[in-house]
Amino acid sequence: MARFVAFLRGINVGGNNLIPMAVLKASCESAGLTDVRTYLQSGNVLFNTTRKDPARVIEKALELDVKVIVRTIDELRAVIAKNPFDGERNPKQLIVVFLDAEPSKAAQDALLAAHKGPEEIHFAGRELFIYYDEGMGKSKLTNALIERKLGVRGTARNWNTVTALLTQSQTAPAPRA
Repeated sequence: MARFVAFLRGINVGGNNLIPMAVLKASCESAGLTDVRTYLQSGNVLFNTTRKDPARVIEKALELDVKVIVRTIDELRAVIAKNPFDGERNPKQLIVVFLDAEPSKAAQDALLAAHKGPEEIHFAGRELFIYYDEGMGKSKLTNALIERKLGVRGTARNWNTVTALLTQSQTAPAPRA
């Protein structure tokens, strides 16, 4: 049985797609996932399964129209190892966009051509690393622009969340009642 992390896109943001983490956890468990744990309110789920397509299993279990992107824990570990930015950077300004597919070279070039801001962008397979040196608040490099130019769906997490998920994946789940 393998351990995974699921990133749910667009839940509990701006009053839309509201789902309490206890409900998310219960939905995942009812879909047959085991040792389910949620992390933060932004839709991060750690779980075990032998199912071949856990993203689809979670999407089907929820009664919301949300995109679910899944990585194995080994893939998450590899994402952390691929961080192109040095440790001197503010982790709150470093974002990893988990993409549902690797964008083509032409799509990557289209995003880079459309990008006029100060952000630093680095492609790494199905992940996009972005350093928002001036913060994300006023940036024109939005998830909508990224998805439109790349032609793939994605969901972003800050560096602290990414590394915390790996740490959480390595700790024993709470005992079952």
